[in-house]
Amino acid sequence: MPALILAAVTLVAGCAAQDSAATRDVFDPYEGENRRMHEFNRGFDRVLVRPVSKGYTSAVPDDIETRVVRLAENLSLPADIVNNILQLNMRGAFRDTGRLLVNTTVGIGGLWDPASEMGMAAPTNTDFGETLYVWGAREGAYIELPVLGPSTTRHTFGIFFDLFTNPLTYVLESPENLVGTVAGVASGLSRRERFSETIDQILYESEDSYALSRSIYLQNRRFKLGGTAGDGYSDPYDRYGQTIAQEGPDDE
Repeated sequence: MPALILAAVTLVAGCAAQDSAATRDVFDPYEGENRRMHEFNRGFDRVLVRPVSKGYTSAVPDDIETRVVRLAENLSLPADIVNNILQLNMRGAFRDTGRLLVNTTVGIGGLWDPASEMGMAAPTNTDFGETLYVWGAREGAYIELPVLGPSTTRHTFGIFFDLFTNPLTYVLESPENLVGTVAGVASGLSRRERFSETIDQILYESEDSYALSRSIYLQNRRFKLGGTAGDGYSDPYDRYGQTIAQEGPDDE
C-alpha cells in the first residue's frame, strides 16, 4: 500500500496537519466496495508485504538499502521532469534536471547523492495526478485500489498515465527499463519496515483502519497539492499544503 506508506512517513516526520472538521467531509460513494478492498489490502500486507519487508531489511546491509533507495529516487526524476514541464513548472523541471545530471554522473547512477551534499534543492516528487490537478481536473471519489491502496479518481488516472511519462521506459531496452520498478519496490519495502510501528498502528491497532487510512491519505494528498475547495463538494483538506518526507535508511 504505497500511498499509505508515504502518508505514514509524513506523519512520522511530524508534518501532518490535523483538523477534526476536515476528517468529517469525505466524498466516498463507493465505501462498501472500498472497505472490502481495504480488507484485501490489509491481508496482502499482513501475509506478504510486512514479512517480506522484514526479511529484506534483515538480509540487506543498511548501506546497500540506502543506495537502492537513492537509485529509485534518481530513476524517478525523468518522470518528475516531464510532469513539471506539463505543469509549466519550469523552475522545478530545471532543479530536477540539475539533480539528475549530478547524481547520475558524480553519484554513479544515483547510488550516491552528491546533489544534496552540494546544497541542491530536494526533488519535486510530482506525478501525473498532480499534473491533472494543475490542469483543473476534479479530485473525484475516494477509491481504494488493490495493492496500491488509497487513491482518488483523479490520482488513479494519474497512476495509469505515469506508466507512460517516464522517458526511461522508451530509452532503455528490456529488461533494463525495469530497473526503476525493481528499485522502487525495494525502496518501498525499506520504508515499510522502517515505519512499521506507525503503519501497523494504522492498519491493525486502530478502531477503524479504513476510515483512518482514508483520512490520512486525503489530508496528505490535498496538503501536497495545496489546492482549494471547489471540486463539487466541500473540500476542507485543500486548505493545507504537504510535502512527503523523502527518507531512506540512515547512512552509515
